[in-house]
Amino acid sequence: MGLGRLRSSPLQLVSIRGKVSIIQDQDLTYDAMEELDPCDIMEYFRSLSYQVTVWVIGVKGMRRVDHVIDCSRFGNDSIPNHLLPRVAIVGRPNVGKSALFNRLVGGNNAIVVDEPGVTRDRLYGRAFWGDCEFMVVDTGGVLTVSKSHVDIKDNLAISTTIGMEGISLAFREAAIARMPSMIERQATFAVEEAAVIIFLVDGQAGLTTGDVEIADWLRRNYSKKTTILAVNKCESPRKGILQASEFWSLGFPPLPISALVGTGTGELLELVCSDLKIVEDLEILDETDNYVPSIAIVGRPNVGKSSILNALVGEERTIVSPVSGTTRDAIDTEFVGPDGQKFKLIDTAGIRRKAAVASLGSSTEALSVNRAFRAIRRSDVVTLVIEALACITEQDYKIADRIEKEGKGCVIVVNKWDTIPNKNQQTTTYYEQDVREKLRILDWAPIVYSTATSGFSVEKIILAATMVEKERSRRLSTSILNQVVQEALAFKSPPRSRAGKRGHVYYTTQAAIRPPTFVFFVNDAKLFPSTYRRYMEKQLRANAGFSGTPIRLLWRSRRKLEKDSGMNAQPSPAQQKNLTLA
Repeated sequence: MGLGRLRSSPLQLVSIRGKVSIIQDQDLTYDAMEELDPCDIMEYFRSLSYQVTVWVIGVKGMRRVDHVIDCSRFGNDSIPNHLLPRVAIVGRPNVGKSALFNRLVGGNNAIVVDEPGVTRDRLYGRAFWGDCEFMVVDTGGVLTVSKSHVDIKDNLAISTTIGMEGISLAFREAAIARMPSMIERQATFAVEEAAVIIFLVDGQAGLTTGDVEIADWLRRNYSKKTTILAVNKCESPRKGILQASEFWSLGFPPLPISALVGTGTGELLELVCSDLKIVEDLEILDETDNYVPSIAIVGRPNVGKSSILNALVGEERTIVSPVSGTTRDAIDTEFVGPDGQKFKLIDTAGIRRKAAVASLGSSTEALSVNRAFRAIRRSDVVTLVIEALACITEQDYKIADRIEKEGKGCVIVVNKWDTIPNKNQQTTTYYEQDVREKLRILDWAPIVYSTATSGFSVEKIILAATMVEKERSRRLSTSILNQVVQEALAFKSPPRSRAGKRGHVYYTTQAAIRPPTFVFFVNDAKLFPSTYRRYMEKQLRANAGFSGTPIRLLWRSRRKLEKDSGMNAQPSPAQQKNLTLA
């Protein structure tokens, strides 16, 4: 609904089943809002404390809960993620853990597909309720019942053929057999670090043996932690009570909820926050001090992306397996570099060819690839991981093209360097020449040779990414920039056109960073062909640096500038007099 239709009406907030919208504030109307700058409006909202009325529907019927929300606490991330209390969501596969995770964090971070085994690694997201802010941890489905290889493949949607060419059948079967234990280990890590555990079960499927074993496991090992039994897929509040009654035998009071429509999530959050400690805000830093660069780790399947992440953080953050497509979601992890610089590492799913994904017909893989592309878009520096023996493939080139078009900094990581036989001093030189020849679009990106499984040169990846981020954020003064441009013009003048005209550069300025963007003010942009523009870019890199980052050159014609200024110019006094007489 637009502002015009709500003219002169007070600002209002309504909350239904945990979805918080606006309640009341009689001091600001939409008439006043239309006269304010959008940035001023956002600052106004952050300074307010709203009273939010929530109608909670649960086992005890409908009741009203009033909250006072201090909006200044949220939206600035003044509290680091590692200081917030954690809430882990555990349960069998396909009970709706990822759907509940998305509901609580208020986004579409986790992949939600109606098939088991989609989530495998731990996925973190910030959430808040009232004055309580916390981290929600999504986990993979726990398979506690002994199953055959066929059952495991069906429950976890594992393929033993796609992307596993060249791997022996016995090795594939062994990897599949280890997959449930790896997923359970990730869930165990999440439970051990959590202050509150949400044990999620399926109300439509009813009580299963797996639910009983998970309940015994939680009661036996984590009895000192608060465990909330949430019965999902109870869209109807009345039927939900009947569906939840079957789960009393697990030893926890059941709470019927629906992650899909939000039924019961308000009461669930009430129970969660009642056992969490409120973390006080830290001193809010400047935007430049609070800036945390994001590093996305992308590449084809099975090139070692998750191994690199685990080697960097020094723990088993993600599952590493020869099974193709093990990583599904984009996994964000906080990391502190050797110099104290904070980073956000983003592990992504392997990006296969578009035709290969379409031929498989798997919506899960299509969503995983989409998450990987989104990770590139929201990152600052991208590490393109390639396999040493495979070298550069057509798919690597397509990913590199995507990185360059998005304007992101890049570090090329040649992983599994130990698999190259008979290496000598010239091996690196020849290999780099081959990479530069096949990835000309990233000829400005530094190359790091590493072996993630042994930790060889993994620290160089962060050092290179740090250097790239600094170059990507660097500004050149106008005087130095124009000196570099004038030297390039003196060495090689712009070519003449067929009509005998030659391009002239009046002056140059840097308009933006991340990526560095330069504006050339010229007589006519059409007189500067693409070859000369590439020459100017090479001269800027050779004399001013900017290693590891793409740079953008914008060419502005004087004719266009004069036309634009003429349209915005005020009429002269003589023209105003003529207009008055007319």
